[in-house]
Amino acid sequence: MPPRRTTTTKGFARTASLLSGKIRKVSESRGFAQSRLLTNWAEVVGEEAAAMSRPVEVSYGRGGMGATLTLLTTGANAPVLEMQKEQLRTRVNAVYGYNAIARVRVTQTAATGFSEGRVAFEHAPKKAAPVPDPALREKATQTAAQIGDNSLRDALARLGENILNKNNR
Repeated sequence: MPPRRTTTTKGFARTASLLSGKIRKVSESRGFAQSRLLTNWAEVVGEEAAAMSRPVEVSYGRGGMGATLTLLTTGANAPVLEMQKEQLRTRVNAVYGYNAIARVRVTQTAATGFSEGRVAFEHAPKKAAPVPDPALREKATQTAAQIGDNSLRDALARLGENILNKNNR
């Protein structure tokens, strides 16, 4: 009998392992056998095409002769995507590893204004970092002042400042 394997996770699991089943189930309900197509869309088709389109659905016809990938875009970008259909299809099929997508269909929507078709094609704005309180910085510096090593003292002062700022929120 082989020796029992001990785990180093102490009962904790990675977030990816907890969510992978649920992500796969949701993406398969929309026809995406490869969830990587949704999660890494910019890597699959390139930054330029990803900035103006989103994959919506993969539908399979009755004949079973390849699937149709439906892309959502704004009206102004639809002609550009129409011209890139074959390139997009080739890149998407590279993710699947075989010729899974036979057709690419482009649907148009307004960027804002429709309740169902509203899609933000730009990246979300980055949140501004909160402004640290100078009094908390001084308190953290005074607390770490007894430490002899300069780099350790500075690191502990920054840590203390972060903790005080977090508790102050």
